[in-house]
Amino acid sequence: MVTSVNVPRLVIAAPSSGSGKTTVATGLMAAFAERGLAVSPHKAGPDYIDPGYHALATGRPGRNLDAFMCGPELVAPLFAHGSAGCDLAVVEGVMGLYDGAAGRGELASTAQVAKLLRAPVVLVVDASSQSRSVAALVHGFASFDPQVRLGGVILNKVGSDRHEVMLREALEEAGTPVLGVLRRAPQVATPSRHLGLVPVAERRADALASVAALAGQVRAGCDLEALLALARTAPPLDCAVWSPREALAQAAGGAPAGSPAPAAPAGPRPVVAVAGGPAFTFSYAEHAELLTAAGAQVVAFDPLRDEALPEGTSGLVIGGGFPEVYAPELSANEPLRAAVAAFAGAGGPVAAECAGLLYLAGSLDGKPMCGVLDADARMSERLTLGYREAVAVADSSLAANGTRLRGHEFHRTVIEPGAGTTPAWGFTHPERRVEGFVRGGVHASYLHTHWAAQPSVAARFTAAARAAAGSGAVGGDRDGG
Repeated sequence: MVTSVNVPRLVIAAPSSGSGKTTVATGLMAAFAERGLAVSPHKAGPDYIDPGYHALATGRPGRNLDAFMCGPELVAPLFAHGSAGCDLAVVEGVMGLYDGAAGRGELASTAQVAKLLRAPVVLVVDASSQSRSVAALVHGFASFDPQVRLGGVILNKVGSDRHEVMLREALEEAGTPVLGVLRRAPQVATPSRHLGLVPVAERRADALASVAALAGQVRAGCDLEALLALARTAPPLDCAVWSPREALAQAAGGAPAGSPAPAAPAGPRPVVAVAGGPAFTFSYAEHAELLTAAGAQVVAFDPLRDEALPEGTSGLVIGGGFPEVYAPELSANEPLRAAVAAFAGAGGPVAAECAGLLYLAGSLDGKPMCGVLDADARMSERLTLGYREAVAVADSSLAANGTRLRGHEFHRTVIEPGAGTTPAWGFTHPERRVEGFVRGGVHASYLHTHWAAQPSVAARFTAAARAAAGSGAVGGDRDGG
């Protein structure tokens, strides 16, 4: 059912990566949350790490809006779902404002997301090496696509009062409002490593301090009232509000869009254990919501700490993260490695993405892992990065043969062999190859996917977990409603 969404909203964009989008977006989220506003945090693109800082700043799940993986048609509904009941939504962009999926025009760009949300854009400009030229830069971004509404700029890395005066004079000539000026402040920098920022789960106390410092910097340097007023100029957004139960019903072909959502299946709820903790931080909030709507009881566990799977586990989800950083600790937890191997060996359904794939391997950088797969993994100098179009090449606990979806690869590891006797996916774009492993109930791959784009994945996996529990081979019945 189409409804009118009236959440004030801003998109925080930049001319290029490294300009300070995350600094400004996270600082704004925290500063507005400190004022008592319910702030809905969003991130354009597939990134998992920035939403962790957004969640810390707002107290709400950070949610991704990815027009490639989910399709442009789901951007507004997913936004409406995440921002329901909020006073303000802040969307952090990806790369440069107009950068998107390679060779696909504006697809998956920040500009496309801004247009789909009818949201004003605030451009964060690294002004450290320019003065009057900033006006030409901003003019170019403002005029490149007339459908993108540039509401103002925030100048980052400004060196001095004199530098600020020159920048403001140039932008005044161009007619572009300056909504904030931030000086160089390395003390609030967030540490990075081979795949970007260090996730919140690995440095929670320090991350809290960083977010507080960002809030203070933004509060001191930005005109929060003007930014909030700009957010309130966003017109009503007429769209459906995404619902996990309705999405599952539509995927099953049992209900048209907008019809009342059916109840979750009756009977015992299968326990789906989801890996978390510092080594496995990559997950989209909608995955757990879809599993719950499909009838699963989602229980988190930490492979660094827990020596057994959650009681009654009949399905296992191991997402992305940084197992290479914690290989010695993961390897040292022999009881859990044995439990995972036994679960998979008994035919239990396992969905593993990227870090999960490495954890199921025989070894990672020479350290023993779970040994579920006849493969070994290691760190590499080469970054594998990009969107992928894929088709399932075999039936599995996660997807039926022929299921098509879009995903994303992002890793500096390699696994040998790269595919099992029965691969998980056949990639159709941008290159043709097979990848991953299907073995018994295991589906393991480097490919990150967003299940909102293909809710049948969650339904199929939950059904496999329910069947596994019913067979008595794994887990066991657990009452629930």
